[in-house]
Amino acid sequence: MTTRRKFLTTAGVAGAATLAAPAVHANTKIKWRLQTYAGPALAAHVIKPAIDQFNAVARDEMEIELYYADQLVPTGELFRAMQKGTIDAVQSDDDSMASPTEVTVFGGYFPFASRYSLDVPVLFNQFGLGEIWDEEYAKVGVKWLSAGAWDPCHFATKEPIHSLADLQGKRVFTFPTAGRFLEQFGVVPVTLPWEDIEVAVQTGELDGVAWSGITEDYTVGWADVTDYFLTNNISGAWAGSFFANMDRYNELPEHLKVLLKLTMDSSHYYRQWWYWGGEADLRVNGSKMKLTTIPDEEWATVEAAAQVFWDEIAAESEVKAKVVQILKTYNASMEKAGRPYRYG
Repeated sequence: MTTRRKFLTTAGVAGAATLAAPAVHANTKIKWRLQTYAGPALAAHVIKPAIDQFNAVARDEMEIELYYADQLVPTGELFRAMQKGTIDAVQSDDDSMASPTEVTVFGGYFPFASRYSLDVPVLFNQFGLGEIWDEEYAKVGVKWLSAGAWDPCHFATKEPIHSLADLQGKRVFTFPTAGRFLEQFGVVPVTLPWEDIEVAVQTGELDGVAWSGITEDYTVGWADVTDYFLTNNISGAWAGSFFANMDRYNELPEHLKVLLKLTMDSSHYYRQWWYWGGEADLRVNGSKMKLTTIPDEEWATVEAAAQVFWDEIAAESEVKAKVVQILKTYNASMEKAGRPYRYG
């Protein structure tokens, strides 16, 4: 395995030699390095099947080499590595990879922006978020490719959570924006490498995680070290995207760009049913964590606080204000549509 230090010092030269050609030539195979935010167990579902399909179809024309969380560079450095061309493509949320754009805060789990996983692709494809993301990333030399939904955001903890008071002082691994929002309820956000989380919970460095739904808790091993799962969530779906270095993307012939789009759509579809089914099945049939719930009337104060948080974010820039207005318009529309789009 190439070491991270050696990779960073040699990849630019190797990448230039391999990827300089603007089109496919005889006996020249395009190779991309793509790093995901996910560790191996999770990546086996959220991206590997799609990449395997791409490589099988592209055959001798192109190959995408898949790397897992922090394998080549730390997740927080993914954007810079991709921007410089050290890595060709990334699967992540904007928030985790610290992208320097006006839309970064909305990646991952923006509090209560969505209630269901289908909300995310509708927001990007029908309500204009896709155009905004494309424009913002073009400004910094990165090609935003496609956004999709993952799982909802729940607390998995060592001690039971029955009320907001129980959140006080809890050291929790979560996303930057989610942590910023949750601090007002006494949560202490902690940032650690993804692969260290399980041990950190075991040793008491962490009291839990607010990073995923129950499907991921079981898949990556967190259900083995936490005892309780809070059914209330602060977002109905994680919003993540595929990104690529702008030059590398522009060098692809059109038919490979189409194949890449189909591959991402396949990945999005897989996650839609894998998470949706898994969240329900493991709540009902899972044996590793006990379910707890904060009463609706108390949790309503968290939802109300989210609206204040949205307005604070909107006040930071025109682009952020535009995104927040889209979220408000969309959610108001879903409420008016009623069942099955919104309940209660």
